[in-house]
Amino acid sequence: MSLDSVATADRFVDLAGLLESCEVDGFRAAFLSWGHYRPEYWRNYWHSHSFHEVCLAYSGEGRFNSGSVQYDVTPGSVFLARPGDIHEIESSRTAPLGIAFWGFTFRPAGVPGAAGASGPSDASGWWSGLTRSDGPVMSSRAGSLPALITALAAEAAAPVAGYSTALSALGATLVMETARAFALDDDLAVEPVRRDRGPLVVEAMQRHLRDNLSRPITVRDVAAAAHLSERHAERLFTQQTGASIMSTLRRLRLELAAQLLLDHTLSVTEIAKACGYSDVRPFSTAFKRKYGRTPGDHRRAGGTEFM
Repeated sequence: MSLDSVATADRFVDLAGLLESCEVDGFRAAFLSWGHYRPEYWRNYWHSHSFHEVCLAYSGEGRFNSGSVQYDVTPGSVFLARPGDIHEIESSRTAPLGIAFWGFTFRPAGVPGAAGASGPSDASGWWSGLTRSDGPVMSSRAGSLPALITALAAEAAAPVAGYSTALSALGATLVMETARAFALDDDLAVEPVRRDRGPLVVEAMQRHLRDNLSRPITVRDVAAAAHLSERHAERLFTQQTGASIMSTLRRLRLELAAQLLLDHTLSVTEIAKACGYSDVRPFSTAFKRKYGRTPGDHRRAGGTEFM
């Protein structure tokens, strides 16, 4: 989502009183301020906060002074004042600065405000962008911040059932994406994530079989559900399970039949149809081939083996 959407997200300020706190990865954030400045000349003079204040510039130009360092601000700039940082922001007069800003405390979640409260055991991680006192205060990594600001403003503008849960999730992501913008590359590095889609795709195919046991099913249907060719689907399925798609379908149908036969309110004909057989005769033949007895014998035995 572009920065243009942030320009129209002026209802961002309505989050006050709606989103007060959230927890993420062992930390608790308490939100203290929400703001949205239109592109008009403005300046806030030297000051500091007891919390983190973050700004995203969506239009115009300006400068951000943090301590003795001056930073140029342009659209897409994200800048941060950590607790105690003395700073000021001034908009350009010729190209007024438009920003959205948010302020929050950030502490380990165990005991709010306690120095020894439990938090992540690793010293570095995405949170280092907020906890590292010597970290950067200016970033061009806006990432998903524009989309999050826009989504939060939309929820605040017209709250509906579930808004509290939605805002909490969006708020937690806002905090994490804020920290990521200022974290060092080494703090964000993780072990390579190895993705083997094979088991997940086969699980999806098995789910399709279970969900459609009463309907006519072909390999083509199962392959299409997994967005694969028939040949690829069959090969992958067999590699992962050791059985073909159709033999698995027959097994699942007969296992379901064995369970349904214990319900005496259902006729054998009804059970056959519920398990994808159009006629009782082929159903009975298949059932006896698998279990060594007819559906009627299975029902009379209550599903237990004959002694």
